[in-house]
Amino acid sequence: MIKNITTPAALGQAVRSARKSLKLTQPQLALAAGVGVRFIVDLEAGKPTARMEHVLRVLDALGGVLQVEGLPSDSPESGGQEQA
Repeated sequence: MIKNITTPAALGQAVRSARKSLKLTQPQLALAAGVGVRFIVDLEAGKPTARMEHVLRVLDALGGVLQVEGLPSDSPESGGQEQA
């Protein structure tokens, strides 16, 4: 399922929904993602300063991926040269 997530709160809701649909507790998800339970609590609450590295771990543990759309196609990640 594709969701447009535009706020930390929306990300938190998506994570909580995915966790519950997988019948995982917050401690179980934290263990699977290699993060602390407090991080899961904060992420699901929509804390805007969540560490991206940890967010990516949680998404991976839930079977999700992060996709970014709308950026120029000549970004460094796509093999183009960055313009100064």
